[in-house]
Amino acid sequence: MDSLKVVWEFFKCKRKVSDGGEGEIQEGLLKLSSEVAEALSSGHPVVALESTIISHGMPYPKNLKTAKEVEAIVRENGAVPATVAILDGVPCIGLSMGELERLATLGTKAQKTARRDIAHVVANRGNGATTVSATMFFASMVGIHVFVTGGIGGVHRHGEQTMDISSDLTELGRTPVAVISAGVKSILDIPRTLEYLETQGVCVAAYKTNEFPAFFTERSGCKVHCRVDTPDDYANLKLKLGSGILIAVPIPKEHSASGGLIESAIQIALREARDKNITGNAETPFLLAKVNELTGGASLASIDLNSSSDIALVKNNALVGAKIAVALAQLKEHSNRGDAE
Repeated sequence: MDSLKVVWEFFKCKRKVSDGGEGEIQEGLLKLSSEVAEALSSGHPVVALESTIISHGMPYPKNLKTAKEVEAIVRENGAVPATVAILDGVPCIGLSMGELERLATLGTKAQKTARRDIAHVVANRGNGATTVSATMFFASMVGIHVFVTGGIGGVHRHGEQTMDISSDLTELGRTPVAVISAGVKSILDIPRTLEYLETQGVCVAAYKTNEFPAFFTERSGCKVHCRVDTPDDYANLKLKLGSGILIAVPIPKEHSASGGLIESAIQIALREARDKNITGNAETPFLLAKVNELTGGASLASIDLNSSSDIALVKNNALVGAKIAVALAQLKEHSNRGDAE
């Protein structure tokens, strides 16, 4: 099968799932692990997990250890983890331990894959680590309604001039998946990110707070219009609007102090960028390098998921996400039982 045919068959597969069910997926174009397939068919709660955290978030073997721990938290709280990646051109929903280790050892050799990159990676039979937008796409494709990540992308500072806006935001506007994250990093423009999500029709909720968190810290100074205090609150929000829901979970209090150090460095870097009139495409590399310098490398050059506070944050999101998935499955079961009666 040539590359163009692979792409065409793949997107025909997407249409079939949208119109029918998982059983219509053609063999070889999409792979569900037996555990995930069984859970979906039986109505058991499933939580999607992205794979960019594994490949690009931290070095081996720390990435593998963290991935296993996050999956274990999902299981301990009553749901099935479905880590998503593309291996040898095949989108995989749920990875075996061997596949998880392969992805971890590949590291940055696996292509960072957003929605726009899916066709290219599949057609070239490549290995892709899925970002938020691609993971949402695949999760929705097979009927997974809850997805856990660290933080989402957003509108970059001076985005009104550069149009540098993450595809995560448009994906939330068109894909009916609940995304559990710690908000967005303050290196981005948080107020404009929330405005853009409003334009996309995305419900933005904060978990047990009225304020949108800023990843490293519990507060961003931006209020939200929706507060979720229990997993059941989210389950009752699901109204089949055709768009996603963003549930922002603040960093655990015991880790907010170390997160505050990175946040302070970000604010210093932002002021220096403004003083030096560094804007546009030059700003983000400057901010990343400056924050890395100010924190003595604690943040890593990409301000990613390498510190203990960041890992704790992702684990906390996994715990909340699993509980939401369980509440959603219970609500669906109760609804089906009522319809049967």
